[in-house]
Amino acid sequence: MPFRLLIPLGLLCALLPLHHGAPGPDGSAPDPAHYRERVKAMFYHAYDSYLENAFPFDELRPLTCDGHDTWGSFSLTLIDALDTLLILGNVSEFQRVVEVLQDNVDFDIDVNASVFETNIRVVGGLLSAHLLSKKAGVEVEAGWPCSGPLLRMAEEAARKLLPAFQTPTGMPYGTVNLLHGVNPGETPVTCTAGIGTFIVEFATLSSLTGDPVFEDVARVALMRLWESRSDIGLVGNHIDVLTGKWVAQDAGIGAGVDSYFEYLVKGAILLQDKKLMAMFLEYNKAIRNYTRFDDWYLWVQMYKGTVSMPVFQSLEAYWPGLQSLIGDIDNAMRTFLNYYTVWKQFGGLPEFYNIPQGYTVEKREGYPLRPELIESAMYLYRATGDPTLLELGRDAVESIEKISKVECGFATIKDLRDHKLDNRMESFFLAETVKYLYLLFDPTNFIHNNGSTFDAVITPYGECILGAGGYIFNTEAHPIDPAALHCCQRLKEEQWEVEDLMREFYSLKRNRSKFQKKTVSSGPWEPPARPGTLFSPENHDQARGRKPAKQKVPLLSCPSQPFTSKLALLGQVFLDSS
Repeated sequence: MPFRLLIPLGLLCALLPLHHGAPGPDGSAPDPAHYRERVKAMFYHAYDSYLENAFPFDELRPLTCDGHDTWGSFSLTLIDALDTLLILGNVSEFQRVVEVLQDNVDFDIDVNASVFETNIRVVGGLLSAHLLSKKAGVEVEAGWPCSGPLLRMAEEAARKLLPAFQTPTGMPYGTVNLLHGVNPGETPVTCTAGIGTFIVEFATLSSLTGDPVFEDVARVALMRLWESRSDIGLVGNHIDVLTGKWVAQDAGIGAGVDSYFEYLVKGAILLQDKKLMAMFLEYNKAIRNYTRFDDWYLWVQMYKGTVSMPVFQSLEAYWPGLQSLIGDIDNAMRTFLNYYTVWKQFGGLPEFYNIPQGYTVEKREGYPLRPELIESAMYLYRATGDPTLLELGRDAVESIEKISKVECGFATIKDLRDHKLDNRMESFFLAETVKYLYLLFDPTNFIHNNGSTFDAVITPYGECILGAGGYIFNTEAHPIDPAALHCCQRLKEEQWEVEDLMREFYSLKRNRSKFQKKTVSSGPWEPPARPGTLFSPENHDQARGRKPAKQKVPLLSCPSQPFTSKLALLGQVFLDSS
């Protein structure tokens, strides 16, 4: 008998008071201008509270009005909020924060840091801010965007992560000490997302600095995961990076896996890489075949495809947005509307939601102000203009302000059933949640540029175009300008020679009587036809010339640990109590 979902009818919605600008009885859409201002006020209430009570710590504790370090002692909220400042139009504060970060942030510290979180929040945030600096009125140095203080900081932070990739498989450890490298005894078990979420930041870094090592290790990690998929085309949740054996074998689109799929799509778009897109499309077929039921996505056993957990996780709400990026709008909207019913039931998305029972899962009732459903609404609204998506934005603003707002910022909702709060405001609230809300209600923001305006920039390697749109958001909502990847090509003499030969060939073919071979110094550099060609998966292994196991840093051993885990969220393993 096929598995069917029993969705309870008549889900109850929390009745929240609607402000002026919300739709009335006639069903008119929320007023974007009204909600833009509301979202901007939310941002500054949270941001000012952080500055006044928590800086230079990583994050704000809004119930006690103080701060604490969470992901490494980087003044993380300041880095995460920097590009949001520009999107909201605050160039003066952007400029001030750039100076503050240069003076206060140090990565040469004895701290154990999450490789995944440091990459998406710190490296991604610094790269985005670096590429937006000129637009924000920062006086950039000669050679920008191929040089600059924020780029150097991003490179320094990324180099601190490289020791984690020195494993027999090329898949990284989950944690690294920023001063000493990988600690002896560090667990080799890493979640799938913690392995496959580097290509956006690391390829950008390689393109801007000219050092291929970053994109190299990111691609190797992606390929090792691809090669580790099951016979039915699925990947599990946790894998041993020393042996390549799956430890947690639950397959789905949510926690512990999510941004791996996201980065295959976004990496393909950023690098115009057909192979990455082909990999995602193969996964997408398997996901539809084995995990999709009535436009929900469940968790299944990766080798058998049998349902292991019929739950929806709040982190899965990014999926409709990802579907929109590949043009699958109809399926995206149907899944989005399923998720929206859960929001309406609770005034937020619980971390876990039991689909057949139509209610929260014990100990997973909280909502830490996550952005994923709002992110999907922003993407889908850009694609469809459907006013239902603005209604989700309205509901998010009303819910968060009513339930979560306190004197010192916005607090994590510990339990959506009774609206108890927790003493934390994650940095992603300012990096992602507020940003996506603002962009949902601001259709003319520069981020949405359709190519009608742009900036021409002269670099040491020729002229390039920036700011024309098509920004790729990393999984922390830090926008990367894809055009920037073609501004800083260096050490490309061999490529130029091939291009010269091709030009000469076609000139002779057209019987041009006068042809003077174009050299590197005789004219501006022209970008290669397909970005990322020099870093394709095939020649990356050749470029390495050896397996990761033979690298200089010795392999680390750790005591074997029993893993009867089901899922993980940001590195936290949920152990089966049985």
